[in-house]
This record gives sequence, C-alpha cells and structure tokens, in this order.
Amino acid sequence: MGKVIGYTQGTFDMFHVGHLNLLQNAKAKCDYLVVGVNSDSLVLEYKKKAVIVPLEERMAIVEAIRYVDEVIWTDTLDKTQMHNRVKFQKLFIGDDWKGNDRWKRTEEEMEALGASVEYLPYTKGTCSTMLREKLIDG
Repeated sequence: MGKVIGYTQGTFDMFHVGHLNLLQNAKAKCDYLVVGVNSDSLVLEYKKKAVIVPLEERMAIVEAIRYVDEVIWTDTLDKTQMHNRVKFQKLFIGDDWKGNDRWKRTEEEMEALGASVEYLPYTKGTCSTMLREKLIDG
C-alpha cells in the first residue's frame, strides 16, 4: 500500500493550541500531511473580516510545525478542487463541523473521489475569534 496523503485547510490566524492539536492529530492518521492556508482575500470573502497575520507569515508559521510535510496557499473552500490539486486520501476537519450540511455534502463528494473525511477532536476553550475578542476588550 502506498503512502497515505492527508489534507487539512484553515486560516491559522493568530496560531494557537487548537491549531497545533488539529495538525498533530491529522499527522497521526496519515504518512504525509499537506496543509492549505487560506489566502487573505478568501478569508475576507467568507469570514467578512480581515486577517491579522498576513498569508506569507501564516504559511511560515504552519510550515515550521513538525507535523506538517507541505504547506500550500489556497483561495477556495471547494475541497473537490483541492483534491484535484493535492490527490489526498484523507481530509481532516474539526469535529465541531460534524453534521453540518456543507460537510455532509463534502463527505459525499470525497467518497465519490475515493477519499474520506475524518473528524478530529475540536479543542474547546480556545479559538482565534476568542483571542481577537480578548484583544479588543483589553
């Protein structure tokens, strides 16, 4: 059997332990982990807010994590497009998305491509939104 390629994607703005846990857990389930980092324009489009850390710096941070084998930038949330680009067998996402309509469709799309969606434990108590709010509240 060949090398299992895994893929996950995120903004990774204000990198925190939840991001680290996602990458560590993903790497434990594949041989080669590719991480897509969302472009600044993509984040603005779907989150309706600007990133704090620019793309090049977010990519450098993610690339420095020992669990990550390759970092790419992406300007799409379409996982079929990313599968065509990366050819992964496993797509990783936090289990806080399990049952979400978008991710149910993604599961079906990945299955048709011979890949699977694997939900990893979401780290409760920390996220970039919470960090942003703490900074604003001072």
